[in-house]
Amino acid sequence: MGYESDGGRPSSSGETSDRSFPGRIFSTLPSWLKAGWVKVASLAAVVLLALWFGYQSLYGGSDTASYQTATVTRGDMEQTVTALGSIQPKDYVDVGAQVSGQLQHVYVEIGDTVKKDQLLAEIDPSVYESEVEAAQARLDNLKAQLAGEQATYKLKQIQYRRYVNLRKQDAVSQDTLDQARAEMELSAAQIKAYTAQIAEQRSTLKGDEANLGYTKIYAPMSGTVVSQTTLEGQTVVSSQSATEIMRVANLDTMTVEAEVAEADVNKLSVDMPVYFTTLGMTGTRWRSTVRQIKPTPTTENDVVLYTVLIDIPNPDRKLMIDMTAQVFFLLGEAKDTLMVPVAAVKTDADGAPYAMVMRNGRPVRQTVETGLKNRVSYQIESGLSEGDKVVTGSLNAASNNGSGRRRPGFL
Repeated sequence: MGYESDGGRPSSSGETSDRSFPGRIFSTLPSWLKAGWVKVASLAAVVLLALWFGYQSLYGGSDTASYQTATVTRGDMEQTVTALGSIQPKDYVDVGAQVSGQLQHVYVEIGDTVKKDQLLAEIDPSVYESEVEAAQARLDNLKAQLAGEQATYKLKQIQYRRYVNLRKQDAVSQDTLDQARAEMELSAAQIKAYTAQIAEQRSTLKGDEANLGYTKIYAPMSGTVVSQTTLEGQTVVSSQSATEIMRVANLDTMTVEAEVAEADVNKLSVDMPVYFTTLGMTGTRWRSTVRQIKPTPTTENDVVLYTVLIDIPNPDRKLMIDMTAQVFFLLGEAKDTLMVPVAAVKTDADGAPYAMVMRNGRPVRQTVETGLKNRVSYQIESGLSEGDKVVTGSLNAASNNGSGRRRPGFL
């Protein structure tokens, strides 16, 4: 009689069983114990499967698929310092009033082209005309007094000489002679006083005439009227400084005033090449050189900025006042050179640059010589060839949203 399974079916004594030994053992176990083993085996399979998929999702599959790569290309490259700037006229003059009064006439408008010494505006001259007339009258009066005193002096001279001769004949006393000499000297002193007063009055008259002349405002230079701050009919008050009426500028040459951060300003020098673009003409590059680096900085939001001036001809007047310029100071450039992304170049402990190059699906370390560098690319002078594939990063690291986890042994 054979043994029974948990199902209770007897086996024939003459039947040969083909079950393996573990199977025979498993079949002899009680039903509750066999059910536990099934559960443990199923749970182990699930755990192993989860671990496998977790490993694949974390570290990727094949070596080739684990790396981000880029191709070594050939082209033109620039190394620059960038800055923002404002476009202003190189030469301009703020035309002001040197006297006070009502702005009676303005003969030009914004945008008008003017010539040097052209009459631009006029302040009411009536007050200054009266001052000139009064000063002239005082001068004429002093001249008349001087003429009268000069006549008196001549008479005193004659009298004094007569008394000198009479005194020799003892015909007059010494007191009379002394009196005549004193009167003559007093008249001479009065002549000097009148002469000084006339000189002073002439100076006053000259100043009054100058003020009268200042009521007519002339262009100090040839150019274009670009702004007007005082309108016709308004009262101009000139005290310690001249009141601005308008600005005349030469628009044939403009200046870009670029604001350069203190971290970059030491890289710049006078006469170095530079180009800039404007918002309205992004496809046009305006090329020039640095004229001046101002030594005194300004501070904006705790950032120290130095003003760099770049002059540019503007014969067609496309560049206008206060335009914004994106400025590129050219530190170096290379034509038809090999380039790789910045992320492709690493440095070892000694500071020597190298790149990881893909060979037969695996990365190989390659020493390189680099040249120019900008925010995008490195110039490769030796060590790589056009078309080579270089490693720039890990696909796994990128897929993990920047978690930084890499496959063991990467680079």
